[in-house]
Amino acid sequence: MTQTSSIHESNKFQGVLEALIGELERVVRHREEIAVEQTADQVDEVQRASELALAISNLDRQSHRLRNARAALRRIQEGSFGICEQCDEGIHPKRLAAIPWAALCIHCQEALDNNRADTNRAATNFIRDAA
Repeated sequence: MTQTSSIHESNKFQGVLEALIGELERVVRHREEIAVEQTADQVDEVQRASELALAISNLDRQSHRLRNARAALRRIQEGSFGICEQCDEGIHPKRLAAIPWAALCIHCQEALDNNRADTNRAATNFIRDAA
């Protein structure tokens, strides 16, 4: 990849990330939907608790994406965007096109995901065995 095409790609990803950050900041700002309201009806309270849990989960997911997008924008500014933070290899352009905030190449991400799955399995087994 030439210097010019690399700069063009970085500019393209910077624009995508800035738009995403703007959208996520608007979503995260509208947190009033998670306000706790008391109702006299127990069925309504159960429904509201379910809606509240979903809203909190969505807010957490959007906040996480916002942090990742901001980190990717910093990597563009620092000149390390598109380089895996684990192995220092290039992240495939198709992966960046799909997930512009990706900090790991697909191989390192898969290894991390497998490690998390193993840890979750071990924790589940430990809890099950302890009961």
